[in-house]
Amino acid sequence: MGMSEMIQFFRQISGRLSSNIYAGVQGQTNMQNISFIRHLQKEMKENNCLDTPLQDLEVVVFDLETTGFYPEKGDRVISIGAIKMKGCQIVKTETFYSLVHSPYPISVEITALTNICNEDLHLAPTASVVLIDFFKFVKYHPLVAHHARHEQSFIQKLTWDVLKTRFEHRIIDTSFLMRLSNPIIRSIPLEEACEQCGIEVINRHHALEDAKLTAHVWGNYLGLAQSLGYKNLREVYEYLAKIK
Repeated sequence: MGMSEMIQFFRQISGRLSSNIYAGVQGQTNMQNISFIRHLQKEMKENNCLDTPLQDLEVVVFDLETTGFYPEKGDRVISIGAIKMKGCQIVKTETFYSLVHSPYPISVEITALTNICNEDLHLAPTASVVLIDFFKFVKYHPLVAHHARHEQSFIQKLTWDVLKTRFEHRIIDTSFLMRLSNPIIRSIPLEEACEQCGIEVINRHHALEDAKLTAHVWGNYLGLAQSLGYKNLREVYEYLAKIK
């Protein structure tokens, strides 16, 4: 075997080894993700938040920035922000924020609204990495969102597309507790909800900052629920079910 042939031979062997090692690590990571999600789903079933005293209730308040309103028509998540709470207290040190990689350009309107540009998304972590990191942050805790139907539809689609499993976390809309003060309320803009609670609105349409605003709204109405004598979410659900 000549020198040039020998060099070519080792290059081929090296390429095959690199390919196999990468495939193995990727497969291992996928199995680890599946195992993690299954363990998480088991924990969620074992931890029923409905009977937790409101002052001890731990939730993760989150918000998504998306390219539109219709995940089934191709709109996608471009950032996720979240913050933890215990009772009415915001845990300021426990936050999550990430952009989500996108190979497709976003519109100038979305960039103007969110201050997120195409270069940001091109350099961002992939959806699978962000989603697993988000679940590790959330753990088995229930989620809270303002206009939760929007967040729920996108996170369900993202979870299925990336992990091929159903999204099973409980998501509670802020309007759930807001109905204690106004039974006929359904959905109002976040700015209006903040105004009603005396919360200053800053940095709108940034996922983490919107999550923080939502957390303040949730804390305000959770405090109201406690002042009205409700001990847990189950009691609130039972009351609201009677006045529908």
